[in-house]
Amino acid sequence: QLQFVESGGGLVQPGGSLRLSCAASGFTLDSYVIGWFRQAPGKEREGVSCISNSDGRTGYAGSVKGRFTISRDSAKNTVYLQMNSLKPEDTAVYYCAADSRYYACSDLISPKQYDYWGQGTQVTVSS
Repeated sequence: QLQFVESGGGLVQPGGSLRLSCAASGFTLDSYVIGWFRQAPGKEREGVSCISNSDGRTGYAGSVKGRFTISRDSAKNTVYLQMNSLKPEDTAVYYCAADSRYYACSDLISPKQYDYWGQGTQVTVSS
């Protein structure tokens, strides 16, 4: 069973930064495409970013491109999402997930592709 622990969420003012962490237990994150998603109240879950398992290719939703950066630390078995220039519309619960079937990562990040999910961490951007 693949398990994740997301952390790093919190309350931040507009324009601020946060770094989310997705730590894995029981498996090696490097073996999977890892995605970050978010879900705001009353809205569907949307893809934010992904990183491939093979060549380090990354993908970003248009709404976060240039502000968010995804990365891996293989030694720590952790994937990060650095979020800068945060906006109120970035407020959501953020989830990390693993794709063990399709192994694809592009700017089109669909939740349907991912089959293992973490519990999420709340990010609130407000003054």
